[in-house]
Amino acid sequence: MTLTDRISVLRAEYRSDSAFVATPRPRLSWVAETSRAEWSQAAAELRLDGATTVRVAGEAHTFVAWPFPELADDLPHTVEVRTLSTAGEWSDWSAPVDVRLAVVDAWAAPFVGLAEPERPAQPVLLRRSVEISEGLTAAVLHVAAYGAATVAIDGAEVDDAVLAPGWTSFDERVLHDSIDVLPQFQDAGAHTMDVTLVGAWYTEEYGFGPVGTRVYGEQPAFAAELHLRYADGRVDIVRTGEEWDATGHGRIVDSGIYAGETQDHTRAPDEGAWTPAAILHSGIVPEARISEPVRRIAEIAPVAIERVSADVHRIDFGQNLVGRLRLHAHGPAGHRLDVRHAEVLEGDQLALRPLRRAAATDTYILSGEESALEPVGTFHGFRYAEITGWPGDLDPDAVRAVVLHSDMRRTGWFESSHPLLNRLHENVVWSMRGNFLSVPTDCPQRDERMGWTGDAQVFAPTAATLFDSSGFLASWLRDLSIEQARHRGVVPFVVPDVLRFPAGPNAAWGDAATVIPSVLFDRFVDDDVVAAQLPSMTAWVDAILPQLDADGLWEDRMQLGDWLDPDAPPEIPGLAKTPSGLVATAYLFRSADLVAIALDRHGEPARAATYRAIADRTRDVFCRAYVTPMGRMSSDSPTAYALALAFGIVTDPELRQKLGDRLAHISRRNGFHISTGFIGTPLILDALVDTGHADIAERLLLQTGYPSWLYPVTMGSTTVWERWDSMLPDGTINPGEMTSFNHYAFGAVVDWMYRSLAGIAPAEPGYRRIRFAPTVLRGLDHAEATVDTASGRVRGGWERVDGSVRLHLTVPAHSTADVHLPDRTVVSAGPGEHTWTLMDAPASSVVKEFSLGSSFRTVADDPEALVILQRIVGEQETSVADILRRRTDWNIQDPIPAGWFDVPPQMLGQLAQQLGALSSVRQQE
Repeated sequence: MTLTDRISVLRAEYRSDSAFVATPRPRLSWVAETSRAEWSQAAAELRLDGATTVRVAGEAHTFVAWPFPELADDLPHTVEVRTLSTAGEWSDWSAPVDVRLAVVDAWAAPFVGLAEPERPAQPVLLRRSVEISEGLTAAVLHVAAYGAATVAIDGAEVDDAVLAPGWTSFDERVLHDSIDVLPQFQDAGAHTMDVTLVGAWYTEEYGFGPVGTRVYGEQPAFAAELHLRYADGRVDIVRTGEEWDATGHGRIVDSGIYAGETQDHTRAPDEGAWTPAAILHSGIVPEARISEPVRRIAEIAPVAIERVSADVHRIDFGQNLVGRLRLHAHGPAGHRLDVRHAEVLEGDQLALRPLRRAAATDTYILSGEESALEPVGTFHGFRYAEITGWPGDLDPDAVRAVVLHSDMRRTGWFESSHPLLNRLHENVVWSMRGNFLSVPTDCPQRDERMGWTGDAQVFAPTAATLFDSSGFLASWLRDLSIEQARHRGVVPFVVPDVLRFPAGPNAAWGDAATVIPSVLFDRFVDDDVVAAQLPSMTAWVDAILPQLDADGLWEDRMQLGDWLDPDAPPEIPGLAKTPSGLVATAYLFRSADLVAIALDRHGEPARAATYRAIADRTRDVFCRAYVTPMGRMSSDSPTAYALALAFGIVTDPELRQKLGDRLAHISRRNGFHISTGFIGTPLILDALVDTGHADIAERLLLQTGYPSWLYPVTMGSTTVWERWDSMLPDGTINPGEMTSFNHYAFGAVVDWMYRSLAGIAPAEPGYRRIRFAPTVLRGLDHAEATVDTASGRVRGGWERVDGSVRLHLTVPAHSTADVHLPDRTVVSAGPGEHTWTLMDAPASSVVKEFSLGSSFRTVADDPEALVILQRIVGEQETSVADILRRRTDWNIQDPIPAGWFDVPPQMLGQLAQQLGALSSVRQQE
């Protein structure tokens, strides 16, 4: 036996935060660590409860089928694993991992609530006494809710989940959580079980008008089964029913996701307020949770507190976040505090217009005693909060921002020599945190916060890199399938579908049905989720086919298209440069291709051939309709080129090169400003790098002027914005009706930063084989990434050292790597740490002299000179600056005054002076 091999990770199914699994045959995954370069797994042994051992041959270590008899009850079991290397050496046994079955075979508990509610969505308190006998050996509480429930036993909360069990397609699917409550029942006798229940997503009013609609139900409801096992073999089950008491007169007066929450701490129900609970729903069987719940993840202290008026304190937490405030307050009984939330300030005021119908206000009536105040059934997106009515001065220690999100495990980290790029990465992490809250939402602050399918689709690869989002997305896909079936194969805009729009298939949004399962297989080797989603995947492509015209193009249908193209008017965000039919037809190719691949892998070659034929036919009509033999797209827009290249629609090498050259030309024409919306943004850097234009990709990535990835960073953003210009350069908010400062879609570029910039990409599913091909950029001195993959931790990147470039890569035990060196050679690398040192590419020649006689092309090719021109343009009146930005073609060879013939003379004078200063510096170097 060698001490250099060990098991660092062992997990049953998706979760590592709970022993409970949602299947009697949970798949097992493990990661070995080794210090030996030639290590590979020949077999593994799995041991159940320290006794039963089963040997599994081969290299498999991810989602390995359960080799033991099915779990038959919720009693605790332990699993261990050890691995056998091809050299014949066993690792030590792993630490044991607890496994318990969460499935309730014969769920019989009805959902209960208030018998006579006084108003819609009325919060509820429920209670019941439970008698515990001597000899209790196990106690598991299974809880479900239409709404959000917090359970306490003898006054102590039984777990740390919040807003549980979360948001699902409540019409057909509701989750239950399973909680080990044996520690709460250590003493025999009577115990009190209390439930605080609010409506949350179930009773929320959805819609885009001035008044929303409750699409699920008017009142929250709760169900539970408490399974008690005794040493003598007896099993008692305590269920919800009419034996429970209920009251609507607790501290929580009203609660809503959008509105916020009102708590009256002077209220406490007397015995006369309790009445028997009513059965509101019966015959419903909740589904055991497969993903992590929402939890309180962190607390953030204020960075500044300002008293803006006699009774109003404004708090800045320095970070746009999702969660709520926790206050420690002491004031007279009946005294009122109001807490409002906003992401940004505008004109030294909370910017409330972007919230639209969402009040986002929490109100507290104080009890007269010191109280800890925190909402139960809501969350907010905010950096700033204003408290009205705080008694006296506000002590910073009396307030904290509590960060909430689904408790996924962090798996991706990135760092470079460029501070703004690092901040962009952190902004994306924060936006994912805030918007992966029960479902993948678009935004966390306004009257929306919905599971927009297009946002999730474009962001899925980034989500799978930054966090272990496998269970989270697999759970959400079950709701997608439910909603899609209700729409006869059409995936709705949002999942769960609370909008209920009668829309037809919409490209990129509906393609979440095919793309996200494919990403989960690619990154996590989760082939079971693909198998489960295959009916959804095929139904999506089938739903598109009747929409095609006689030529096979998906045109003349309502589409969102390249949403939020920066050239679209603020009030018409879908008015993109790229025709929506081109986008839709490209996505039909991609989805048909992904479906064919999945069917082939799952042993259905005949059906695979059908969808392969759809993909091939769509490729042909796309190229005939939208691609010219000269290497131009019919729509000369960056998104059009990015789709044709990144989706692999155009395969001819010569034609691909022409398209890439044209994309580079357009990128320079636009002054290296981003010119894509939701669809093109995740693809454009890949399209450029893959066709030999890494220098152009670098200019786009590191651009700081509007529009660009880094413009919001220069404006102080701490999350990703919905629009490229959610805030204008003068500090005012975009006049468009929808403006969020926390939207992850444009952050999809982070996937490229890991795969291409740092160079770590999966060449085989789960990173079983790694493609290491870093893109060395002139404007950076180093870049590196670390990813905890299904195969183990991968760390790789590059740095400049004394005129050379050093590449470094750490390959985990279950992987090998194909290393693509800048000189186009490819070498293999096994487990362990590796470095390669190469001569740095020579810097391009530097222009020594600039003047007004310099051409736009000459200036554009010099980053420093271009910054001077773009900065001076930005200093002009907003309308003038916008006109100049839109009309200037930075490819033209004419001198500056020929293109800017009508600008104010003083502006040309500024340009001449600053270009002359740059020339003086260059000539002295």
